[in-house]
Amino acid sequence: MVRSGDRLLLSVAGLDRVRLPLIALAALLATAAGLLLPEALAAAVDAAIGGRFSWPLTTWLIVLGTVGIAGDVVGGVLAITVTSNATAWLRRRVASHLLALGPRSGFQEGDAISRITGDSSRAGGIAAMAVQLASAVLVSIGAVVALALLDPWLAVVFVASVPLAVLLARSHLRLTADDTLRYQRVSGELAARLLDAVAGLRTITASGIADAETERVLRPLPGLGIAGRGMWRTQARMVWRAALLLPAVELVVLVAAGYGLMGGRLSVGDVLAALGYVALGMTMVTQIPLLTTLSMARSCAVRIVEVLDTPVASPGCEPVLVGPGRLELHGVGLEGVFSDLDLTVPPGSSVAVVGRSGSGKSVLVGLLGGLLTPDRGVALLDGVPLHLLRPEQLRAAVAYAFERPALLGESIGDAVGYGALESRECVVPSGGHYAVTRVCAGVDAGPVGAEAVRAACHAARVHDVLVRLPEGYRTPLADTPLSGGEAQRVGLARALVRRPRVLILDDATSSLDTVTEAEVEHAIDDACPGATRILVTHRAATAARAERVVWLDGGRVRAFAPHEVLWREPQYRREFLAGGS
Repeated sequence: MVRSGDRLLLSVAGLDRVRLPLIALAALLATAAGLLLPEALAAAVDAAIGGRFSWPLTTWLIVLGTVGIAGDVVGGVLAITVTSNATAWLRRRVASHLLALGPRSGFQEGDAISRITGDSSRAGGIAAMAVQLASAVLVSIGAVVALALLDPWLAVVFVASVPLAVLLARSHLRLTADDTLRYQRVSGELAARLLDAVAGLRTITASGIADAETERVLRPLPGLGIAGRGMWRTQARMVWRAALLLPAVELVVLVAAGYGLMGGRLSVGDVLAALGYVALGMTMVTQIPLLTTLSMARSCAVRIVEVLDTPVASPGCEPVLVGPGRLELHGVGLEGVFSDLDLTVPPGSSVAVVGRSGSGKSVLVGLLGGLLTPDRGVALLDGVPLHLLRPEQLRAAVAYAFERPALLGESIGDAVGYGALESRECVVPSGGHYAVTRVCAGVDAGPVGAEAVRAACHAARVHDVLVRLPEGYRTPLADTPLSGGEAQRVGLARALVRRPRVLILDDATSSLDTVTEAEVEHAIDDACPGATRILVTHRAATAARAERVVWLDGGRVRAFAPHEVLWREPQYRREFLAGGS
């Protein structure tokens, strides 16, 4: 996995083939200027001591200083741009892959956000880090060469300290690698727990379990502290050792330079230049804290690769053809929920799904509509396996509304029409002949119009609420206060605007009163005539209005029959008492 992370970092570093060479050029100019500056300063000092003021030497000093500063500034600006672009590229890849994985990604929400934000940001800075480290190496090598040209003995004395610097760098990388990876993983777990707590804030407050929830969220904190202390202990040890190494090397070189000065091999300016080259030669040591950042970037890359290497099922490519809306499950198994499940939902029927909490109601409707892929068996829409169908057309044919809809878009009108495309009839080839299909999403269809959005809101009985907003349907979503029932009706309108062949309501009317719920169901009949409807519910009245009921119990379909038939079973009646209605 570490090698895969390193390969990802190499790919990130090579993303910007235009700016990266410019950053390298700016760093090279700054490096050259920095290496020439001590010698120029030595010449100017010797001229001043000898009573000879030289404008050319002074001008040369100013030019070198200007070039060095300009190289650092230009390189820094370009590095920020390259890092920003690389971070955005990584975030798009990680976010797209997580969305492609769907509900069974295996990554908790907070952890996924941590990988998209913090991990991508740190890994995205690899190009700038690489240039900075390469520049430090060049400066160190150049300083050794300059010392050798000044006086070979000075270079020998300096090079004797190099093994110590290399040993420090190697031990630092080795000791921080595991700690940084552990630190990132525990940070992701903390983020996931915190996000869960924020999402359930009202429930936590109402239940009076704030202290217990705080303890749950902070439970990984000791592990984070251990990893953090290990990482920063190594960093501190590295810093003080490097801080001692630099003046010790300077002192030894200064003593050697003093002998050269007394022997007539060096001038006063040469001694000053030697000290400057020693400081430049130790650049690699002073940049050792950057190795901690590099280690963190490698750890972040490993976490990103964990997401990108998670296999995604290949999207189907078959068109969704005209059909009545028949749904079938044959031998479907899903680890920990269902085993060898068989179910056929007649086309155009209304089916309620009931069962105790944890019986698998949401999982069942997820399998029926293609949100979840079974581990075994096959789910069919009008005789065609769901996994073979084009995703955008499947989502136009099968629409969902949820108990807690996530409303997305700039305005409340955008939230209703979000992701919906105009449905139109077109002719497509199928099995050697041509068939007519009404679902052409993603081919030549455009977004639904304002009239379709309004019609869906009328059907969901939420139009009167939205038109009373300050800007009506154009009211920004962030400025739209909605109750739980109103949000559910907006989510229902978002499903209805697609005019789907199959409509799946996953407890999507639970916040509505029974009268409004009945009105909405009648409006759905008018808005989607002939559509197959599946409703997850805890209400006996809702189940009674459905033609048939799927009764789930213990990971199996206990019965599939009309409500009035099942009502004779005492245990069936207890399902609604357990459901709270």
